[in-house]
Amino acid sequence: MDPKFIRNFSIIAHIDHGKSTLADRMLEVTGTIEKRKMREQVLDSMDLERERGITIKMTPVCMTYKRGAEVFKLNLIDTPGHIDFSYEVSRAIKAVEGAVLLVDSTQGVQAQTLTTLRMAQEAGLVIIPVLSKIDSPLARIPEVKHEIVTLLKCKEEDIIQTSGKTGEGVGLLIDTVIARVPAPTQGAEAGLRSLVFDFQYSDHKGIILYTRIFDGSVKRFDELVFAAIGRRFQALEVGIFSPAPTPQDSIAMGQIGYIVTGIKEPGVATVGDTILSFRGSLKALPGYMAPVPVVWASVYPESQDDFNTLKQALLRLKLTDSSLTFEEEQSGTLGRGFRCGFLGMLHLEIITERLSREFDLELIITTPSIIYEVTLRDGSHKTVYTPSLFPEHGQVAEVYEPWAKVSIITPPEYLGNIMQLMYIHEANILETTDFGEGRSQLIFELPLRELMRNFFDEVKSASSGYASLSYEMLPNRKAEVTKLDVLVAEEPVAAFARVVPTHRAQEEAEDAVVRLYAVLPKQLFVTKIQGMALGRIISSRSLPALKKNVTVNMYGGDITRKKKLWEKQRRGKERMQAQGKVSIPQEVFLKMMRSGSEDIPKDFKRS
Repeated sequence: MDPKFIRNFSIIAHIDHGKSTLADRMLEVTGTIEKRKMREQVLDSMDLERERGITIKMTPVCMTYKRGAEVFKLNLIDTPGHIDFSYEVSRAIKAVEGAVLLVDSTQGVQAQTLTTLRMAQEAGLVIIPVLSKIDSPLARIPEVKHEIVTLLKCKEEDIIQTSGKTGEGVGLLIDTVIARVPAPTQGAEAGLRSLVFDFQYSDHKGIILYTRIFDGSVKRFDELVFAAIGRRFQALEVGIFSPAPTPQDSIAMGQIGYIVTGIKEPGVATVGDTILSFRGSLKALPGYMAPVPVVWASVYPESQDDFNTLKQALLRLKLTDSSLTFEEEQSGTLGRGFRCGFLGMLHLEIITERLSREFDLELIITTPSIIYEVTLRDGSHKTVYTPSLFPEHGQVAEVYEPWAKVSIITPPEYLGNIMQLMYIHEANILETTDFGEGRSQLIFELPLRELMRNFFDEVKSASSGYASLSYEMLPNRKAEVTKLDVLVAEEPVAAFARVVPTHRAQEEAEDAVVRLYAVLPKQLFVTKIQGMALGRIISSRSLPALKKNVTVNMYGGDITRKKKLWEKQRRGKERMQAQGKVSIPQEVFLKMMRSGSEDIPKDFKRS
């Protein structure tokens, strides 16, 4: 197909601004999917995406659009909106020439809008501003238009008004994409050069590459090679997404499609790699920067018999989520598992949920943590990924932790509530500015550990859901933190360990002990639950033993018979207590991970 009739673009926006719904209407207008076969969020194929109403994975689709005698191929990549999945957005941006910047007319420009817009502008994309949800009675069209004009330095008439619900303005948007997004251009040299921006795994077809052809073309049975590792393979099938994978004779320069490799071993394909002709001479494309995990948690199978299943599950998820990192580790109490790196708390939640659902695994997940750089008193340095390996208080000379620069956009009446959160979470406020009609922007810095300590939920609660948040990483700074261990029957449980600020060690220890006291099932012996930090026990409770009436079936006889049974029971409990073996169910680990207090009985809650 002539490249001048191809348009490659992406939809970028803040979460819940209507990207997937707008994509649905575009599929209808172009006739890519018949109206009778349509369903909501048709490009969101995962059950989790449909249940939560969010996009987790970017999804490409090819639409055919007839305008008079001309036939255009529109390659759209729908992207996630949550900041935890911004790596998906950055990869999609490298594969297109234009971006539809979608802004909800009821909410206006949000914090994540600014982040994704900056990525698109740095990539040199043509930006098309679009207002969504204009049919809503809460729409603030003039005010939000003013915000977009101020942000993009564009004219009001350049902003397209659409409704994903009614389809209003979608035809005009498609015409604007054709008019404003440039057609792909051929490189100076001949030969195949194709960028891998995503991939998935099939039990039957092996690794399926999602790719953008920048030079040349590829057809079935072509001999190809991965530029990064030099691995040779044959294209068993090539095609486009419409939206289901549709085989084609070939895919050529400017098109977005897929290549079936037949390779079934992990670690061969990587996002950002370049596919070249085996006998070609072209050089690889720049590719992508590797994602940097900001949150770490250890994942263990509840039964060690499931270790290999967990390993295969993580390898499989790695094929569909290249931002997931993991490596094997071993704990004396939990056995063999994996230390996993995530891009945020939502990313962690999604991955662990997929492991449970898709692979039927019962898991133990440790308290999420960040990376600490520790200097010990003997002068040696240590990088700590998991709280259980954090050095003891007396061994530490200095600790450095990552910080984040955070931007919050909120109505001004909620600034007071959010300012209180700043104090609680050790934030340094940099500036507060007016941001459009009736909204303010608050920029501040805080430790990354505080950002991961339920900060998102607290901001939403403090602003009645009206605030939006985005953040970027800053260099490490010195920290005053210490390790908090939770002991059960005088044995530390690695999954409950955490790194806490030194000045909050007492409070955190009491909270952890009270929570575990409330959710841990009673044992057949008195069980001590203790919080240890700063080199000493600073909080303790004793869980009463499970009572059992050993004389319930006795009848008649002297009292000495009952005393013998009671003494035997007492000696047995002493032996069990000396062994100190406590079985902790999986639901206890999950409840301890939660930051709220819904699992703690009211009489245990601290005022």
